[in-house]
Amino acid sequence: MSTKPLFKQLTSAGDTTVCVTFNDIQFHAPAGSNLAAALLAAGVRRFRSTPVNGSPRAPYCMMGVCFECLVEIDGTPNCQSCLESVRDGMVIRSQEGVRQVLPEKSGGTLSSAGPEEVR
Repeated sequence: MSTKPLFKQLTSAGDTTVCVTFNDIQFHAPAGSNLAAALLAAGVRRFRSTPVNGSPRAPYCMMGVCFECLVEIDGTPNCQSCLESVRDGMVIRSQEGVRQVLPEKSGGTLSSAGPEEVR
Protein backbone atom coordinates (compact mmCIF):
# COMPACT_ATOMS: atom_id res chain seq x y z
CA MET A 1 0.00 0.00 0.00
CA SER A 2 1.29 3.46 -0.90
CA THR A 3 2.20 5.82 1.93
CA LYS A 4 2.22 8.93 -0.22
CA PRO A 5 -0.05 11.66 1.20
CA LEU A 6 -3.49 11.87 -0.39
CA PHE A 7 -3.49 15.67 -0.24
CA LYS A 8 -0.95 18.40 -0.81
CA GLN A 9 -1.06 21.16 1.79
CA LEU A 10 -0.97 24.59 0.18
CA THR A 11 0.92 27.18 2.18
CA SER A 12 1.68 30.81 1.66
CA ALA A 13 4.55 32.93 2.88
CA GLY A 14 4.18 33.80 6.54
CA ASP A 15 1.99 30.81 7.46
CA THR A 16 2.86 29.54 10.91
CA THR A 17 3.07 25.84 11.61
CA VAL A 18 2.55 23.97 14.85
CA CYS A 19 3.80 20.60 16.09
CA VAL A 20 1.23 17.82 16.41
CA THR A 21 1.75 14.22 17.51
CA PHE A 22 -0.21 11.32 16.00
CA ASN A 23 0.44 7.86 17.47
CA ASP A 24 3.81 9.03 18.84
CA ILE A 25 4.96 10.51 15.50
CA GLN A 26 5.44 14.28 15.33
CA PHE A 27 4.68 16.38 12.27
CA HIS A 28 4.06 20.03 11.46
CA ALA A 29 0.78 21.45 10.20
CA PRO A 30 -0.47 24.97 9.50
CA ALA A 31 -1.87 26.49 12.69
CA GLY A 32 -5.67 26.48 12.74
CA SER A 33 -6.05 24.12 9.79
CA ASN A 34 -8.59 21.29 9.80
CA LEU A 35 -7.19 18.37 11.81
CA ALA A 36 -8.51 15.59 9.54
CA ALA A 37 -7.12 17.35 6.46
CA ALA A 38 -3.76 17.90 8.20
CA LEU A 39 -3.52 14.21 9.14
CA LEU A 40 -4.39 13.15 5.59
CA ALA A 41 -1.80 15.57 4.21
CA ALA A 42 0.78 14.02 6.57
CA GLY A 43 0.07 10.58 5.07
CA VAL A 44 -2.18 9.14 7.78
CA ARG A 45 -4.52 6.61 6.19
CA ARG A 46 -6.02 4.91 9.26
CA PHE A 47 -7.75 7.04 11.88
CA ARG A 48 -9.63 4.31 13.75
CA SER A 49 -10.74 0.69 13.64
CA THR A 50 -14.29 -0.60 13.73
CA PRO A 51 -15.55 -2.27 16.91
CA VAL A 52 -16.97 -5.25 15.01
CA ASN A 53 -14.05 -6.58 12.96
CA GLY A 54 -11.21 -4.06 13.29
CA SER A 55 -11.51 -2.70 9.75
CA PRO A 56 -9.52 0.51 9.19
CA ARG A 57 -11.45 3.76 8.79
CA ALA A 58 -10.55 7.29 7.70
CA PRO A 59 -12.46 10.52 7.04
CA TYR A 60 -15.28 10.19 4.56
CA CYS A 61 -17.64 13.17 4.62
CA MET A 62 -15.33 15.81 6.18
CA MET A 63 -18.35 17.62 7.67
CA GLY A 64 -19.19 15.73 10.86
CA VAL A 65 -21.94 13.43 9.59
CA CYS A 66 -20.34 9.99 9.18
CA PHE A 67 -18.16 9.61 12.33
CA GLU A 68 -15.48 7.72 10.37
CA CYS A 69 -12.75 10.15 11.51
CA LEU A 70 -13.03 9.51 15.27
CA VAL A 71 -9.74 9.87 17.14
CA GLU A 72 -8.57 10.45 20.68
CA ILE A 73 -7.38 14.04 21.22
CA ASP A 74 -5.40 14.90 24.34
CA GLY A 75 -6.87 11.88 26.14
CA THR A 76 -10.49 12.52 25.10
CA PRO A 77 -11.97 9.70 22.98
CA ASN A 78 -14.62 9.96 20.25
CA CYS A 79 -13.45 13.30 18.81
CA GLN A 80 -14.42 13.98 15.21
CA SER A 81 -11.15 15.11 13.66
CA CYS A 82 -12.95 16.81 10.75
CA LEU A 83 -14.54 19.25 13.23
CA GLU A 84 -11.31 20.12 15.07
CA SER A 85 -8.66 22.71 14.32
CA VAL A 86 -4.95 22.01 14.68
CA ARG A 87 -3.40 23.42 17.87
CA ASP A 88 0.22 23.39 18.94
CA GLY A 89 1.07 20.39 21.09
CA MET A 90 -2.01 18.30 20.28
CA VAL A 91 -1.56 14.63 21.07
CA ILE A 92 -3.75 12.51 18.81
CA ARG A 93 -4.13 8.75 18.92
CA SER A 94 -6.01 6.47 16.56
CA GLN A 95 -9.15 5.06 18.11
CA GLU A 96 -9.22 1.29 18.39
CA GLY A 97 -12.55 -0.53 18.72
CA VAL A 98 -15.31 0.51 21.11
CA ARG A 99 -14.74 3.46 23.41
CA GLN A 100 -16.50 4.06 26.67
CA VAL A 101 -18.66 7.12 27.16
CA LEU A 102 -16.92 9.36 29.66
CA PRO A 103 -18.95 10.23 32.76
CA GLU A 104 -19.91 13.85 33.33
CA LYS A 105 -17.16 15.84 35.01
CA SER A 106 -19.67 17.27 37.51
CA GLY A 107 -19.95 13.86 39.15
CA GLY A 108 -23.30 12.98 37.57
CA THR A 109 -24.17 9.47 36.55
CA LEU A 110 -25.13 8.17 33.16
CA SER A 111 -28.79 7.36 32.70
CA SER A 112 -29.81 3.82 31.88
CA ALA A 113 -33.20 4.93 30.59
CA GLY A 114 -34.27 3.52 27.26
CA PRO A 115 -35.19 5.76 24.30
CA GLU A 116 -38.88 5.59 25.17
CA GLU A 117 -38.17 6.91 28.69
CA VAL A 118 -36.13 9.95 27.59
CA ARG A 119 -38.20 13.07 27.04
